Amino acid sequence: MKKFMEEFKAFALRGNVMDMAIGIIIGGAFSGIVTSLTDNFITPILNVLTGHATYNLQDVAGFGSAFLASVINFIIMAFILFCLIKGINKLMDLGKKEKPKEKTTKTCPFCQSEISIKAVRCPHCTSELPEEENEVEKK
Repeated sequence: MKKFMEEFKAFALRGNVMDMAIGIIIGGAFSGIVTSLTDNFITPILNVLTGHATYNLQDVAGFGSAFLASVINFIIMAFILFCLIKGINKLMDLGKKEKPKEKTTKTCPFCQSEISIKAVRCPHCTSELPEEENEVEKK
């Protein structure tokens, strides 16, 4: 059972599965914006232009507030998903151990400047670096 749960966790938290789930949720929230735009702006404008309906100031304010509510709902949903994914990524990185980085620079023994680890001559003071230093770093 433990192996099954580990396999399920690896499957569910894999990048492309999470991306697809986020895409579906964001798509659903965005469809609310499109529906609200159609119901609260486009349809009333068409009704006024064709003469099917007339609207007073309260109706127009209601249309605007309904659209604004759907936009705020979308922003809240996107923010919650962002925080959720950020938390999941942090939990996934919690168990991983960072590999120590290999040194890419060293200090010149003559002028104390930071130089490439592969350098055989210091670019700052042009001193030749001792051979034993170069051999140690090649290993």
